[in-house]
Amino acid sequence: QVQLVESGGGLVQAGGSLRLSCAASGRTFSPYSMGWFRQAPGKEREFVARITWSSGSTYYADSVKGRFTISRDNGKNTVYLEMNSLKPEDTAVYYCAGTLRAGGTYNYWGQGTQVTVSS
Repeated sequence: QVQLVESGGGLVQAGGSLRLSCAASGRTFSPYSMGWFRQAPGKEREFVARITWSSGSTYYADSVKGRFTISRDNGKNTVYLEMNSLKPEDTAVYYCAGTLRAGGTYNYWGQGTQVTVSS
């Protein structure tokens, strides 16, 4: 059984920064890619960023491009989301997720961590 555990959320003022972490534990986990998603109150969950585990190639939603950076530490089975220049509209519960194959469904999910950006 694979578990994904996020950490690093919190309350920050607009313009500030946070770094989220997502650690995978359990049986050997070799994802094809890991992603970050978020869900704001009353809104659907949306894609934020993803990283291919082997190559490190990244892809971002337009809303966070240039402000957020996704990275991974293969040895620690951990993926990070560095968030800079935060805006109130970034307020959401952030989830990490993993998929085992290219184009596959993200079927491993963490419990989420709250990020609140005050104006």
